[in-house]
Amino acid sequence: MASEPAARAVAEEIGRWACLKQTGVSLRYMMEFGSRPTERNLLLSAQFLHKELPIRIARRALELEYLPYGLSNKPAILKVRDWYLDSFRDIRYFPEVRNQNDELAFTEMIKMIKVRHNNVVPTIASGVQQLNQELCSTRKVHPGFDEINQFLDRFYMSRIGIRMLIGQHVALHDPDPEPGVIGLINTRLSPVQIARIACEDARSICLREYGSAPDINIYGDPNFTFPYVASHLHLMLFELVKNSLRAVQERYMNSDKDVPPVRIIVADGEEDVTIKVSDEGGGIARSGLPKIFTYLYSTAKNPPDLDGPNEGSTMAGYGFGLPICRLYAQYFGGDLQIISMEGYGTDAYLHLSRLGDSEEPLP
Repeated sequence: MASEPAARAVAEEIGRWACLKQTGVSLRYMMEFGSRPTERNLLLSAQFLHKELPIRIARRALELEYLPYGLSNKPAILKVRDWYLDSFRDIRYFPEVRNQNDELAFTEMIKMIKVRHNNVVPTIASGVQQLNQELCSTRKVHPGFDEINQFLDRFYMSRIGIRMLIGQHVALHDPDPEPGVIGLINTRLSPVQIARIACEDARSICLREYGSAPDINIYGDPNFTFPYVASHLHLMLFELVKNSLRAVQERYMNSDKDVPPVRIIVADGEEDVTIKVSDEGGGIARSGLPKIFTYLYSTAKNPPDLDGPNEGSTMAGYGFGLPICRLYAQYFGGDLQIISMEGYGTDAYLHLSRLGDSEEPLP
């Protein structure tokens, strides 16, 4: 446990760094810079991160101190705050990066920081869920409180950026990258291929949970490629397909009718690559549509307990899937739109900017 003067000094330093200006980067810049992972470029990248990461981490650590409705005092939020404080200290106390040995040591350190923050999403979710249950039981405030949603949007968008910057720098050290891969960015990514992998992963969970799973039909040119981050696209498609499979499965579980397939269409436009995930799972009521991008709203009949053993492995959601999917799409200038027809089904339109010029949003 840090002494009180030491803790106060860290708090003051976080306050100073949180006031500094963040520097955004674009997908195109990451590709151009990373295409030449020389010792000099890796050193420049580490020096940039040594200055940039403390600013971004300090902003989130400071915000965690001043959340409304007593959320800052929930044990789960305090745990996440401590992770951010530890990471801020690690980077600030790391000496100036001057040479290759420094750069390699710095890379190992930020790699450990990325691991430390692996469970931020479910941990934050457990704290918000606890607050939500308390407020609902006391009827103090409507459970869709806007301030919390705005905080979570800022927090998770920043987290995506921090993990992208760290992951890109670490991945540039790969001595034998796949052809066309620059760090985390695949310059020749096939959305049809990623859709197939995401569908297999989502169907395997559906099969385990229900004993069967609807078919999935994918339409699009498998040879079409564009530059994007494979892990981001997989995460978004996996979540969207999982939602569709669950909706269709639950609608037709006790029906004699043929189960309609989930359909995925990949379209290559001049400005966007658009992927539509379409189902006949009964749709969402019009009154529920404004809530689908708010946290802790779920169309699942029985959302799982976040304290249970099944985090990340069930068909039902915690209400964080769609809003986080949209943030991943927006991070590189895209978007996610949901159009639903109650009594029939839902179409999710995932727009991915293929221009690569948009700088990351800096909350």
